[in-house]
Amino acid sequence: MAIPKELLDQLLEHCDKPEDLLQQGGFLHQLTGRLVERMLEGEMTDHLGYEPRAPAGRGAKNVRNGHSKKTLKSDQGDVEIRVPRDRSATFEPKIVPKHERRLPALSDKIISLYARGMTTREIQGHLEELYHTEVSPTLISNVTASVLEEAKAWQSRPLEALYPIVWLDALHVKVRDEGQVRRKAVYLALGVNLDGEKELLGLWVGQTEGAKFWLSVLTELKNRRLADILICCTDGLTGFSEAVATVYPETLVQQCIVHMVRNSLRFTTWQDRKAVARDLKAIYRAATEAAGRAALDAFASKWDGKYPTISAAWRRHWDELSVFYAYPQEIRRVIYTTNAIESMNRQLRKVLKTRGALPSDEAVLKLLYLALERISKKWTRPIANWQAALNRFAIEFEGRVSLP
Repeated sequence: MAIPKELLDQLLEHCDKPEDLLQQGGFLHQLTGRLVERMLEGEMTDHLGYEPRAPAGRGAKNVRNGHSKKTLKSDQGDVEIRVPRDRSATFEPKIVPKHERRLPALSDKIISLYARGMTTREIQGHLEELYHTEVSPTLISNVTASVLEEAKAWQSRPLEALYPIVWLDALHVKVRDEGQVRRKAVYLALGVNLDGEKELLGLWVGQTEGAKFWLSVLTELKNRRLADILICCTDGLTGFSEAVATVYPETLVQQCIVHMVRNSLRFTTWQDRKAVARDLKAIYRAATEAAGRAALDAFASKWDGKYPTISAAWRRHWDELSVFYAYPQEIRRVIYTTNAIESMNRQLRKVLKTRGALPSDEAVLKLLYLALERISKKWTRPIANWQAALNRFAIEFEGRVSLP
């Protein structure tokens, strides 16, 4: 809603200097309090059913009964307001509920700062420096704790029946557990829905990364109505294929090519690394699976004398490394790397970097949920050339994909 210029001129008529407008106790600060009071008076009128001093109020069972003072924390600093009361004490304000000591805008700022990885003490100092309002660590903890129920509801929400592609990965965090700081794995599942849009399916905290825990994660996804996954992309965790086959027996597993190349280069000397990487590229850049096998044979002929374990590892995992060959170039990179979820993990690590050890598993869930909510707002476009990929999926996985 546009504010009329005449009203703005009238409001600014008595502001002689910029600081009169912006400083603590200035015009904007006072205006915040007066607007809140005006809205509270409107709520009281709605509650009683008649305007102040209106004839309809004469003889009414319930009437206005003065005001009580209240100090609110806000992004304009501390704001003093007068809250109307009624004689029967049945008035329940909505804009500033009873026992509430902060305006919603301040809570939003606290949650936003927390989601960016700031500690409770840092948020406290930030708000005091910028907004001249003192908030206790307890208040900040209470504001962020209110997110926990929302996070748990999100974690248990029903999912779509089919996600053509799902990436699975884990990152590690330090958590205080029974008086000790332990390194725990946070498991993440990122899916692509039929519209080509990325969607985080959930996050789980476990003691260590392992196929056994992944089995419980996949089982939970199944219980949340995710009936089918076409291709599951992972970093090559031992035993993971068996976990997928147990829950989703028809799902293809594509091992991350980038991880495989990195692992291969660990066996090489610094002098040979570029040459080995170039010859490995010929394998995964091949136009067809047959051409890829031929490139692997050529690689083995050239390098097995020096690094026999590299080609052996590629042959051993070939069934999970070669799934992407069935798809056009545009969609191959989406399938043969876990870049999508690793990019998300890099942003999460930035949030975790300055936090040290988190106090509990629930604190991990709360922090990462808020951070992921902020990150996902940038996912505004579907995957490039998605419609072509979806048509290919519909043909290859006939009967499992229904085109919109």
